[in-house]
Amino acid sequence: MEERFIISGLKKRDKAVFDFVFKYYYSGLCAYSMNYISSQQVAEDIVQGFFVSLWIKSENLEINTSLKSYLFTSVKNKCLDHLKHNKVKESYQKHLTNTPDQQEPSHLSMYVETELNEILASAVEKLSPRCREIFELSRFEGLKNAEIAEKLQISKRTVEVQISNALKLLKEELKDILPYFIIPLLLQ
Repeated sequence: MEERFIISGLKKRDKAVFDFVFKYYYSGLCAYSMNYISSQQVAEDIVQGFFVSLWIKSENLEINTSLKSYLFTSVKNKCLDHLKHNKVKESYQKHLTNTPDQQEPSHLSMYVETELNEILASAVEKLSPRCREIFELSRFEGLKNAEIAEKLQISKRTVEVQISNALKLLKEELKDILPYFIIPLLLQ
């Protein structure tokens, strides 16, 4: 298949073209991401997440290099973003463990945690029932996408799309409060 036809098919959300690209590049992209990520499962999740975002943003797809180069560079960037995110989490955890009075949580921190849990629960309730079920299985019960697909007898792709939809909605619902929780991370 000619590359310009493939790129054009991706832009048009042609399922056959997308499936072809996914099947042709998936294992190579997973192996490549293992150069950056030590966990095979996390590497696969990153590649799957990339393909979900590729599908969602396909209409705005701009490829100025070869398709292969675009895919591998994009996955590399996703891996580096993941590593950067983990570094911020580790830094914050380290900050928390170095904070005095860590033995007994303050009333303020318990209040903030309770408020955040309530806001998150409220946002999750706004998801459609199927989307909420898939999201909760993934994020709260820790099931992998393949396990969810098998348990609910749906395709793995449906699971990926539903999780992506849930994350978009939650991001929108929580956008007003997230800056208040990110500021302490930036002040370190």
